[in-house]
Amino acid sequence: MDSQNVKQRTRDTVDEPNTIAGKNNSKNVRFRREKRVAMAQRGIRSLAIAVALPLSLALCNVYFFGSTKVYGTSSSRSLSKPFWFPPLWALHMTCVTSSFLMGLSAWLVWAEGGFHRNPTALYLYLTQLGLSLARDPIVFRMSAPWVGLLVCLATSGALVGCSRQFKVVNPIAGNLVMPCLAWASFLAFVNLKLLFL
Repeated sequence: MDSQNVKQRTRDTVDEPNTIAGKNNSKNVRFRREKRVAMAQRGIRSLAIAVALPLSLALCNVYFFGSTKVYGTSSSRSLSKPFWFPPLWALHMTCVTSSFLMGLSAWLVWAEGGFHRNPTALYLYLTQLGLSLARDPIVFRMSAPWVGLLVCLATSGALVGCSRQFKVVNPIAGNLVMPCLAWASFLAFVNLKLLFL
């Protein structure tokens, strides 16, 4: 019975703001709350940068290199395109979405400290980013579907490596890479078909 009273009194004195212990506790609570808010703001800033950078690069890539007659936008080629060819706008929209997902998954790995512990994950991410940005100029501007096919296959390989490395650090980040891998594989089939159009 006496021990319950002691616990009650200790709790009461800590919670009362007029006591010295209560004032120190309220300062600690306020400090911890401000620290959490500052960490959340830094996290949101870093997330915005991690997603906006690859997304803006992909949008610039689409704007500068995204249209040509190689893909079959002319009337003669559009008749010979297979039904499973996505329209050009859908192709570009999915490339931008893939870039967004990769930026998000890279941020998840970075937030866990995965790039510091395992720099291979960072190298694979930067490799796939560079290769995915190189595809549009190669296929649409240079009209080189063979090279585009090789770039798509190399991108798929880098994405497999990213998925494996990211899963070690954060399983969600590894799973976010899978739709990007499926899209890169589909682009390889599209490039293969472009060779014979």
